[in-house]
Amino acid sequence: MASTSEQSESKTLKTFTLAEVAGKNKEEACLIVIHDKVYDVKSFLDEHPGGEEVLLEQAGKVATEAFEDVGHSTDARDLMKTYLVGEITEEEKQRTKEKLLKWTKDPVPESGWKQWLLPMAVAIVGSLLFRLYASRHEAN
Repeated sequence: MASTSEQSESKTLKTFTLAEVAGKNKEEACLIVIHDKVYDVKSFLDEHPGGEEVLLEQAGKVATEAFEDVGHSTDARDLMKTYLVGEITEEEKQRTKEKLLKWTKDPVPESGWKQWLLPMAVAIVGSLLFRLYASRHEAN
């Protein structure tokens, strides 16, 4: 169960559409969306260890994939709470989840014994041919 501070925090958060996030002027705010939460990182631009360009590149966008690809520390994730200003609408949360599911459901190569069958057959045939060649060469 969520604590009362978490409950009150979620009640006071503003709800944004992705269009609102994208439309915010970079002079007044620098909004990014990570895991359906909206962060205004304008005051963090100069402090970001990767440089402000990294954040500006993601401004107005859903940056979840870029954020996770970097592998941020626990401290960085805790620091994010400072810049939390809202969350995206429920309808758009569903859309981003659908996109995420499409990304994660890409076909993955089968990892069973079948993937080793052809290389093993080639190795066995190659080994037999080498032995045959070597035994004939010794006989001459």
